[in-house]
Amino acid sequence: MPTTNSASYATHSTIQTAFDHFASRVTRWAGSPTMFCMALAVVLVWALCGPMFGFSEVWQLVINTATTIVTFLMVFLIQQSANKDSVAIHLKLNELLASNRHASNRMIGIEDLDEQDLREVADFYARLADRAREAGDERKACSIADADTPPAIDRFV
Repeated sequence: MPTTNSASYATHSTIQTAFDHFASRVTRWAGSPTMFCMALAVVLVWALCGPMFGFSEVWQLVINTATTIVTFLMVFLIQQSANKDSVAIHLKLNELLASNRHASNRMIGIEDLDEQDLREVADFYARLADRAREAGDERKACSIADADTPPAIDRFV
């Protein structure tokens, strides 16, 4: 999958769009109180059937198999919805950065940095906050453009 700051990210795929709509509907439906009550009812019916089947291995296998299959499929649907939400949040934050004249546009698309680079940037902001506290001016607006830039940002832009 392309990064969120590449032009190819915006291309539409019929399959991707259909899967996205399907995943959104299913995750909303699966997260509803009605679906929870239905799942609880299935488990209760299964448990009540235990004595009828002598609490056999087959009886246990039925619920184990059903829950494993549902869990396996739901992981992908929930991850699709989480990915979409994450991209939407990043785009909203990018818009806020781009529209604020005091913010550095260099932070747009930073989500594509690797974990170590993100830790480096987080450490930079911790140091920036420490400097503001030491200077006694915690309310002063600061940006990554106002100080020594972490090497991760230099490599990114």
